[in-house]
Amino acid sequence: MRAELIADQSRFHPSSLIPHPFAVLRVTEIFRSIQGESTHAGRPCAFVRLTGCPMRCVWCDSEYTFTGGERMEVDEVLARVRAFGCRLVEVTGGEPLAQREAFDLIARLCDEGYEVLIETGGYVSTEGVDERARVILDVKCPASGESERNHWQNLERLRADRDEVKFVVADENDWEYAREIIRRYDLEQRARAVLISPVWDQVDLQELADWIAASGMDVRMQLQMHKQIWGAEARGV
Repeated sequence: MRAELIADQSRFHPSSLIPHPFAVLRVTEIFRSIQGESTHAGRPCAFVRLTGCPMRCVWCDSEYTFTGGERMEVDEVLARVRAFGCRLVEVTGGEPLAQREAFDLIARLCDEGYEVLIETGGYVSTEGVDERARVILDVKCPASGESERNHWQNLERLRADRDEVKFVVADENDWEYAREIIRRYDLEQRARAVLISPVWDQVDLQELADWIAASGMDVRMQLQMHKQIWGAEARGV
């Protein structure tokens, strides 16, 4: 089966997916590290980074995932993950949900008892993601250049007991945009956590901390722990 990127999520409905025993994914890298973001930061984690993304955020730190990748059957991916011995697994990208076969991979990981995190950029619908997985939804702010493509129904599917929502902010305008979306969709109640993440090396961290503290909102500032440890250009960490 050909690993297929979804060019237009409006034409895609996950309920139409039929699991295939020899489903093939395009995979950029599989590695073990510690989780660098979200409320799971600091935990040992196995990462499956899939290839391809329909978005082009101007500050993207994983452009190397846009093309290439190794063709791997789902069973091959599972074997690699098992070898790490980590019970926490993140499926990321690129945009992992842009490959139809990713939904099968997620379900198979859940079947094997893994705690599964899905890091998704929010353009592709999360409908059809296995309910046992935990979604970490990245809402695109204006400075990303992609805020017009947010799939807002994804916010309505967030579950307060497990899903998280993230805003990557590059400036004060992004912060004000995030505040409005948090208010409009009642994300403090709808999500397990609301994460505010600065674009690497573009935001004054003290200013961002002040904005968050002064807001009185139940949100969490996060820094990318893996970049602080291994540097912004390191891969496979």
